[in-house]
Amino acid sequence: MGVELGEIFNSAVNNSLFKNKGVLQVRHTPDSIPHRDEQIKSIASILASTLRGERPSNLFVYGKTGTGKTLSVQYVSDEILKKSKELGVDVKFEYLNCKLKKVADTEYRVLAALIRQLGGEIPSTGLPTDQVWAKFIELVDSKKQLIVFVFDEVDQMIKKMDSNFLYSFTRLNQELSQAQISLIGISNEVTFLENIDPRVRSSLGEEEFVFHPYNAIQLQDILNERCEAAFKEDVVADGVIAKCAAYAAREHGDARRALDLLRIAAELSERDGEKAIGEDYIDLANLKMERDKILDIVEGEPKQFKLVLYSIMELTKAAKDSKERFYTGDVYNYYQDVCDRTKTDALTQRRISDILAEIDMLGLINAKVISKGRHGRTREIRLSVPTNLFDKVEAILVDSLGI
Repeated sequence: MGVELGEIFNSAVNNSLFKNKGVLQVRHTPDSIPHRDEQIKSIASILASTLRGERPSNLFVYGKTGTGKTLSVQYVSDEILKKSKELGVDVKFEYLNCKLKKVADTEYRVLAALIRQLGGEIPSTGLPTDQVWAKFIELVDSKKQLIVFVFDEVDQMIKKMDSNFLYSFTRLNQELSQAQISLIGISNEVTFLENIDPRVRSSLGEEEFVFHPYNAIQLQDILNERCEAAFKEDVVADGVIAKCAAYAAREHGDARRALDLLRIAAELSERDGEKAIGEDYIDLANLKMERDKILDIVEGEPKQFKLVLYSIMELTKAAKDSKERFYTGDVYNYYQDVCDRTKTDALTQRRISDILAEIDMLGLINAKVISKGRHGRTREIRLSVPTNLFDKVEAILVDSLGI
C-alpha cells in the first residue's frame, strides 16, 4: 500500500500539467476581463462619485451565472480603492456572498456577518434584532466615511427572507449623521426586482443593467487567455478550447463553467498519466460536473424546496413498485405528512405549485400539465434525478430535514 501511494504522490508532483491552477479557479481575479469593457465603464461611471465623497446611486447588476458580473464589480471597486487612497477619501467596499450557508438566511445573520466584517463582535444568535441593527448603525456611523455594501446573489437572500430587509437597509442613510452607505446588488435572476414589493423596488433600483451571456467565440478568447498562465506548454490539444467553449455557450454562455470544465478535464487527464488534455476528457469532465451540479443544487435550496423534493422521491419509490402515476395533489398530501413528521408549518397548495415549477425549471423533475376534464388541470410529476444519484440526493434530504 505504501509503495502504491508513493507512486501516486510522485506522479502528482512530477507529472503536473499545470503551471498555475489557481488561474482557472473561481476566486482568481484576472488583470483584464475580456468582452466586458462597456459594462465596466458603466459601473465605474456610477461609482465614480465615491471619489468626491458622495454617495453613489444604488446599483443592481443582473445576468446568468458566469457572465462576469461579480468580476466586473470587484475590478471597479479595487480600482476605486486604489484611487481613493491617492485622494485621501475614506471609501470602503464590504462584500457579502448571500448564497453561503448560515449567512444570508435571516436578517440577524446578515447583520452579524456585516458587523464582523466592520470589525465588531456579536454572538451568532441570541440578541433581539433591533439591538443588532443598533450595533450595525453604531459601527457604520462611528466616523465620516462612505461604505458600499455589495450583496452577491442577493436573490438568494430574498428567497430565504423577504424584501423588507433591503428596504430597511436602503433607508438607513436617514439615521446616519456622519457616514453614508450605498448598495450594489448582484443577481442571477434578471426579473429579480420585478417580483418584489413595488415600494421596496422604488427605493432600490436607482441604476440597473444586464450582463448578457458570452457567445462561443468570446468564451474561446477567455479560455485562451487563462490557458497561457494556467498550463505548461503543449498541454492543451487542438480542439479542446473550442469544445469547452461550445459546452459552456450551450449553458447560457457561462465562463465559470467553461473554466471549471477545462480545470476538471486537466485534473482527470493528470490522474490518468496523460501528457496532454484531449477532447474526450472534456466529455468526461462534463459528465462529472452534471452529477456534482445536481447535488449542489439540492444541498443549497431552502427547507420547503427540500420537503417537496423529498415527497416526490418517496412517491417515486412507491410508484415504481405499483406502476402508478402521481400528480400535484398526491405530492401535496405527502408533503403535508412530511411537514407533520418534521414539525414544519405547511405552505398552501398554491405555493407548493410554485415550488414544483421551480424544481421543474432546474431539471430535477418533469411536470407535465394534463387536463382532467371537468375536474380541471393538474400536473403529472416524474422525477428526473439520474438513477445513480438517487441515493445521494435522498441522503442529503434526509440529513438536512432530520427525517
